[in-house]
Amino acid sequence: MRLGLTQQLRAEQRLIQSPQMIQAMKILQCPMQDLKEQIEQELSENVFLEVVEDGEPEAAPEANDEVRSFEDDLEARIGRELDQLEERTDYGVGTGIRPNQEDADRRYELLLNTAREAPSLSEYLLEQVRMMEIRTELLAVVEHLIQSLDANGRLLETAEQVADDILVPIPLAEEAIELVRGLEPAGVGARNLQDCLMIQLDRMSFVPQLTRTLVANHLDDLALNKLPKIARDTDSTVEEIKESWDFLRTHLNPHPGARFVEPAGGVITPDVVVEEVDGKFEVRSRRGDIPELRISPTYRKMLKEAKYDKKIAEFLKRKIEAAKWFIESIHQRQSTITRIASEIVSRQSEFLRRGVEGLKPMRMQDVADAVGVHISTVSRAVSGKYIQTPQGILEMKRFFSGGTVTDSGAMMSQQAVKKLLGEIVAGEDKVNPYSDDQLVELLGKEGVHIARRTVTKYRKALHIESSSRRKQY
Repeated sequence: MRLGLTQQLRAEQRLIQSPQMIQAMKILQCPMQDLKEQIEQELSENVFLEVVEDGEPEAAPEANDEVRSFEDDLEARIGRELDQLEERTDYGVGTGIRPNQEDADRRYELLLNTAREAPSLSEYLLEQVRMMEIRTELLAVVEHLIQSLDANGRLLETAEQVADDILVPIPLAEEAIELVRGLEPAGVGARNLQDCLMIQLDRMSFVPQLTRTLVANHLDDLALNKLPKIARDTDSTVEEIKESWDFLRTHLNPHPGARFVEPAGGVITPDVVVEEVDGKFEVRSRRGDIPELRISPTYRKMLKEAKYDKKIAEFLKRKIEAAKWFIESIHQRQSTITRIASEIVSRQSEFLRRGVEGLKPMRMQDVADAVGVHISTVSRAVSGKYIQTPQGILEMKRFFSGGTVTDSGAMMSQQAVKKLLGEIVAGEDKVNPYSDDQLVELLGKEGVHIARRTVTKYRKALHIESSSRRKQY
């Protein structure tokens, strides 16, 4: 056996992703809001990119002999490529939509109707603390505790842990914790759910003794809907347990800090719009607030001045090609999304007319084969994208699902099966709710045959509790 370094030639084919391909895939996958941010960043980094302002007159075309006068082959090649690019990206060509006054008015109305930002939980608590006359050293610990609360207003650290974290005496940490527990809303600073509810009960002028007993000893049984067991343990009736439970749900808040958590207020902007015209559905691309981009006209002058300096010319070449690829990627994104949306609409026309009952099983591979792209392209194109339809604004991923063959031989989508399951549960006797085995039988009578584990999975996806927890006493 021979040991040592050797050289060997080997011919092989390998797919290598260029930076331009990677950029195009990222842009395709970007939701509308992320794409806006990426465009703003690219505009700040590349001087050859600029936004076409609304109403801006078209620049006069430059003479072809000026381009031919470039002695450098690089300048001539880039000039021809940019001329072609500008022709493809002019208004009226492609899928771009020029912003109009109606869109501007709509954005202005949304701006006027934007609610004032509400204070956070920490800000609300600090406002109360700053109105108190407390010592400086205590104030510092209280502020630390307030900033340490979780979204529900719970304090997960003990006094010993707080004292160790910020190097203060344990009695000072205990005093600060008691002060926070006395703030509004009642229940902040609690260690767990039971502690949170007890804080609220202690502030009430009257609390039924059975209610306090339920919180102190039977919260787990309440969560499992074991009312008969609780009745036996407390020598009470089921009706008395139900009355105390209703008191808890009516007067107490298990998440006192939750109302300060503002939901994500992003406005959903659909990438495509579907409209019914003369009985047929038409798909139209929508740019939203995405600006129309172009190559800055100053590039020719800069190239001409730099043609004798190879380093500058190479730098300009890279910037111009980066701008060109960025514009091309955005237009390719719009084209790909529109083509995929058109195929989805053609396959799901019954859903657009009838709703979930008309949704057909559809795989991404089927759409990829029809459009002539890879399945990963379809996955990127529908990720985080929305489509405006007669059934409302929907996420494009919602149209893809598996299905089940019914007794009639037709295919029923998972969404349609879930809807049928929800309707069966909604119409059940709440005193004797259906078990999962019974739900399997009832679905079978409707011609849908699925396994019990599938029923359980669909039930959980619909946030439907088990029969024992749905039972009403």
